[in-house]
Amino acid sequence: MIKNNPANNRLFGAMDLAYIAVFAAIIIVLGAVSIPVGTAGVPIVLQNMGILLAAFILGGTRGGLAVALFLGVGLVGVPNLAGWRPTLAALPGPTVGYLAGYLISAFIIGYAADRIVRSHRRAARSPLALLAALILLGLIGTAIQYLCGSVGLVARTPLEFMAALTANTPFIIGDILKTVVAAAIATGVIRSVPDLVPTAQVSPQPDPSAASLAQETTR
Repeated sequence: MIKNNPANNRLFGAMDLAYIAVFAAIIIVLGAVSIPVGTAGVPIVLQNMGILLAAFILGGTRGGLAVALFLGVGLVGVPNLAGWRPTLAALPGPTVGYLAGYLISAFIIGYAADRIVRSHRRAARSPLALLAALILLGLIGTAIQYLCGSVGLVARTPLEFMAALTANTPFIIGDILKTVVAAAIATGVIRSVPDLVPTAQVSPQPDPSAASLAQETTR
């Protein structure tokens, strides 16, 4: 019988809001790294690794909201993107699709990460199994970002879709490395701070024979 911990049934508490704000800030700080590459105007950045970290560690809702907050502050002019540009300035540019991909991938892989972490805890699987699952999930999230980014490139540049998709090629090796690093960090954090991903508690089933014996002795 699965018994839900009352603490898990709440909406957002102060700690949840703090986690969302902290991870949004981490993603912004990672914007300090921006290396121009290729001809499509898309730089190498570390912020996509921050997106994976938020999704892996905070899960779908909180991780997605952390990314939404990261993007949202840039809509009011706060320099939050790589190169210290605000989201507002990037909307008409070629990277707008990647920003949409950040948000979409965070929610999708965040919810999947929730299920994976809970499953691994219930089955008491090894850390390496969790690491491998998160790496695979991170690669799926990166593919979502590439797809959304390519759509944005088609909308903002003369590139056809396949050419836009091919423009992601220089980033593949680096993004694989960033995915492995993000998964390794997340695995360590999840195992060290288990309360970040609350799980349902299992309450033991009552023993019918014991209950019958108790009734007999009270007659």
